[in-house]
Amino acid sequence: MRQAFRTALVTGASSGIGESFARELAARGADLVVVARRADRLDALARELVERYRVAVEVIAADLTRSADRDEVEHRLKNEPVELLVNNAGYGAFGAFAEIPIGDQLREVELNVNALMRLTHAALPGMLARGRGGVLNVASMSGFAPSPGSAAYGATKAYVASFSESLHAEVIGQGVHVTALCPGFTRTEDGHEPHPLWLRREDVARAGLDAVEAGRALCVPGVQYKAVMPALKVLPRPLLRAAANRLWKQAADSQ
Repeated sequence: MRQAFRTALVTGASSGIGESFARELAARGADLVVVARRADRLDALARELVERYRVAVEVIAADLTRSADRDEVEHRLKNEPVELLVNNAGYGAFGAFAEIPIGDQLREVELNVNALMRLTHAALPGMLARGRGGVLNVASMSGFAPSPGSAAYGATKAYVASFSESLHAEVIGQGVHVTALCPGFTRTEDGHEPHPLWLRREDVARAGLDAVEAGRALCVPGVQYKAVMPALKVLPRPLLRAAANRLWKQAADSQ
């Protein structure tokens, strides 16, 4: 059964896809809690959404890699529940694994995996008790294929996709929807020329919200990436590794 969400908490909401989630949810009439590190950008976004859509917007300035900040968001989810949690905050350290400082890559795991798990664990029991709710976890197409140049990032997104699909199976039929959103290359800022490989962040956010409302386990936005998904399951792994390497190089050249 499709359900619209009346309240939502969005992480990483100050820019990129997270900002697009917040705008789309406000346009759909949802009251919001927006979370990110940059309080100034959150405050400006909140003022705009309140004025334009007449929804309530609460701002929580938090770095989810810091335990004290993460605890604040967990406490908010447990004690003032929302109907939808959008785990969008993420970080990618790009380059050769051996050349990237290990601290940067561990930060990816802390934000992309640990924080996502903790916030989901804070929100999900209340949703199940009420028989209503949704969790939208932002994974990536890189979670389904080798990701040269972003090995740790791809691994974290593979975790998010698998974790989300498992939770979807656990809670199905209980009024709670868990969805993994798996975009390909996405323009997170405005002002770039169109390119067939790149998705618009507004389209990605809208597709993800439609999917979690409809109770789908997986959402792959964009016809070009929907076409790729079946091939990822059947291509020989050596061929897939070579193709993934070419794709990342093309994407880097197109920026």
